[in-house]
Amino acid sequence: MATRIISPSSLTLPCAKPIDPVRPQDRTPSLLSFKPNKSNFSLCPLLLKSCRVRSIFPYRGLTHVAAVAADTEVTEDVEAKGGDGDAAAATAITPPKPKKGKAALPLKRDRTRSKRFLEIQKLRENKKEYDPKTAISLLKQMANARFVESMEAHFRLNIDPKYNDQQLRATVILPKGTGQTVKVAVLAQGEKVEEAKNAGADIVGGEDLIEQIKGGFMEFDKLIASPDMMVKVASLGRILGPRGLMPNPKAGTVTPNIAQAVEEFKKGKVEYRADKTGIVHIPFGKVDFPEEDLLANFLATVKSIEANKPKGAKGVYWKSAHTCTSMGPSIRLNLKEMLDYKLPVND
Repeated sequence: MATRIISPSSLTLPCAKPIDPVRPQDRTPSLLSFKPNKSNFSLCPLLLKSCRVRSIFPYRGLTHVAAVAADTEVTEDVEAKGGDGDAAAATAITPPKPKKGKAALPLKRDRTRSKRFLEIQKLRENKKEYDPKTAISLLKQMANARFVESMEAHFRLNIDPKYNDQQLRATVILPKGTGQTVKVAVLAQGEKVEEAKNAGADIVGGEDLIEQIKGGFMEFDKLIASPDMMVKVASLGRILGPRGLMPNPKAGTVTPNIAQAVEEFKKGKVEYRADKTGIVHIPFGKVDFPEEDLLANFLATVKSIEANKPKGAKGVYWKSAHTCTSMGPSIRLNLKEMLDYKLPVND
């Protein structure tokens, strides 16, 4: 009988009606082997022995299955090649060059600082909390800018200003002054005009001053108005509101006692308010002030914020407190020591 020799590299599919099907136990993939980089398939002798190819008609369908890839030899070749590739990659990788200068600083925010700032911030410990007196003393040592810097206090409070009962806006009179010259303008009429001039107001006027403001006149730092002028001042809301100059009773800039208001703002009355994140920013003097005067002004701001605590504030009112100069790093304050600190009594 004529036999048909099947090429090892050929793949055949079973026909619709198999003539001589191969038994399922003879179709074991583990008995086949496949070698990569070679064009021919090799059949295991055990498979050839168990699967006897019988004679068939020349052009009828074949029923055997061939060429299933084995894992053993492929895995060995891949591991051999992979080991060589890892060794080559290890030799090809070069260590990175060490960073120098500001690029080598661990904190990203310090990489954009000036050399002057990086030097003066070494005078304080980063995460340490200081008492008010020590903090002010350190700030005076850090202030080395080319102008007289201002001293600033920043308090984070546990309030949400989007609610009406948690908004904070008030004024505080700094006992030692602000160190700045404040230019005060007054909107009044009748007898109030003379009172404002006698109290030391820089600009006094009525409807004529309102027209000047509408025309772009803004050469003043504070605008005080009498209650009877607020109907006319309402038209200036779009001009004065964004600049924070609109008269307001909470800020003490709408009052019948014009003379007293002018004197207080001239001496050092400061208006403050919490921003949308619940932080209050207050300047409380200049660097060239004595430490005792700065400490007195600072404690006055703390007492004012504590006294004007909103009714809707719940839980812990004070969250954090920092103080700094205009061009220097900030210093974190210890809240307990800040609230309990008392000025020494002079005999």
